[in-house]
Amino acid sequence: MLIKALCDYYDILAKKGSVLPAGYSKVNIHYLISLTADGKVDEIIDCQEKKLIRSGKNAKEKKVPVEMVLPQRTEKPGIDANIVEHRPLYIFGLNLVKDHLTPEDRTDKAKKSHEAFVKENLEFIENLQSPLISAYKNFLISWKPEEEVENKWLLGLGKDYQKSGFAFCLSGNPDRLLHEKSAVKKKWEEEYRKRAEKGDDTRTAQCAVTGEQVPIARIHSKIKGVYGGLATGSVLIGFNNDSENSYGNEQSYNSNISETAMKKYTEALNFLLSADKHKAMLDEMTIVFWAMSSQEAYEDLFMKMFLGQQDQMDAEKTDAMLRNLLKDARNVQVTEERLQSLDIIDPNVDFYMLGLKPNSSRLSVKFIIRRKYADVLWNIAKFQNDLQVSDDFHSVALWQIKREIISPKSKNDKVNPALMSRLLEAILNGGIYPVSLLETIIRRVKTDEGSGKINAIRAGIIKACINNRESKEELKMSLDKTNQTSAYLCGRLFAVLEKLQQDASNNSLNRTIKDAYFASASAKPALVFPKLIRLAQNHLNKVQYPVYYNKLIGEIVDGLQGEFPETLRLTDQGRFDVGYYQQNQDLWKKSSKSEEMEGK
Repeated sequence: MLIKALCDYYDILAKKGSVLPAGYSKVNIHYLISLTADGKVDEIIDCQEKKLIRSGKNAKEKKVPVEMVLPQRTEKPGIDANIVEHRPLYIFGLNLVKDHLTPEDRTDKAKKSHEAFVKENLEFIENLQSPLISAYKNFLISWKPEEEVENKWLLGLGKDYQKSGFAFCLSGNPDRLLHEKSAVKKKWEEEYRKRAEKGDDTRTAQCAVTGEQVPIARIHSKIKGVYGGLATGSVLIGFNNDSENSYGNEQSYNSNISETAMKKYTEALNFLLSADKHKAMLDEMTIVFWAMSSQEAYEDLFMKMFLGQQDQMDAEKTDAMLRNLLKDARNVQVTEERLQSLDIIDPNVDFYMLGLKPNSSRLSVKFIIRRKYADVLWNIAKFQNDLQVSDDFHSVALWQIKREIISPKSKNDKVNPALMSRLLEAILNGGIYPVSLLETIIRRVKTDEGSGKINAIRAGIIKACINNRESKEELKMSLDKTNQTSAYLCGRLFAVLEKLQQDASNNSLNRTIKDAYFASASAKPALVFPKLIRLAQNHLNKVQYPVYYNKLIGEIVDGLQGEFPETLRLTDQGRFDVGYYQQNQDLWKKSSKSEEMEGK
């Protein structure tokens, strides 16, 4: 499914001109080799650009290479030259050893690489004509590595020599590059087509993607841009152990993926990983997502609704979209009518999401999700609705949920990747939220201190997890006085007793009963609440409206029938937390209104 989807997406990108045509690669070029008509190097030109590079809160101006499109680079191990080579060892045949250039090394790699480069490129440019091609031919013939060990241009590069990419130009014309010459491109495209038809060793089979009898790819191109992966790239499909061989097939002949399909899926995945609007980080996992459409509004909307990022979509417009989706919470899918505000959205477009992590030189697919875009929107909207604990709708981004899972005292900002990936899958597939999420949030509420102990997001997560597992709206969006669950009532009562204490002291306390008793009260109410109620009697004598508090406490205690639970299990502790939060918010709203009236 994944490879076929990426191949189909490549075709969409190709129609837009967003991916490279077959037979070409993007290469980082640092320097231009300026050639005279007789093939001499008269200058090495630095073509790097200065860009502001951000690292955390800091930004520094650095020189970065220019990305150029060259004939496809080799993926074969060992010595294998490219057409219009960019690697210094091949071009110059020289190693840099302790600030000295030398053509010698233990395995004669420099010599063999340069010879392969000269042979491959002389054969390629035969019968091609232009001043630059002639200069290039003269360079190939005349350059002698052993005579260039003191070359001032190469020595002037210092340590940059070995790690840089090079391109060729004619002296005085740095804007006209060899690989951009029409004659070179035409010849290369003919050569590439012949190579593709022939295959590496004429191994043909039925392609697992297209079903056609075509040359099979022996080695798959590398994927770059995955967090933690090799700088040179990692393979998604690769076989290099004898134990992985089947029916005498070696390497990627075991996968039966054609050269054409291989180029398509690798190019498409590399495109997605290079575009910020198609990827996101979930701790150490790279998330890739795309819609089977040439329109980018799908990804823009998804990023705002789910990831808390925004590109083309206006925030107000997006929130309005969410509210429209939530008007009828009983429908199981998003209808055409709900998408009227975004007429460029086709609800039937397939939407994909992929989780990738590196494993040595390979990539591991942690999950893959495919849904109709309407279902994705609906499930996200339902999740956002589940998180709401007030009538004032505010969407919650995935990074905000992650933040609430982490202790504010922790120096490590990572969470269990398995937890986040299970949550992500549950949201997009409309499944059950992981119980470990509920456990983690409740633990944070118990142990954390200050205003962040229980907030709207934490209360919303707990509410969502409980309602999701019970398959009903047990916990409402705001304070529910009809909810007679013992745990919920205990949470409400604790909020009332805390507010009573604060009013009695004119909010002058540095430490309230929440700081001292919240964790124990949410776990063992019968042990804590009798003591808190006795303390409350002293506070009642110091407040302006003791009757109000007496009545409210009495109503809640009546609901409990005068008995507090001995212990509360995990989900009941969650009910306690939500009851506390909603009652607390209601009390503070009423307090604010009273102050406003007194001011008038």
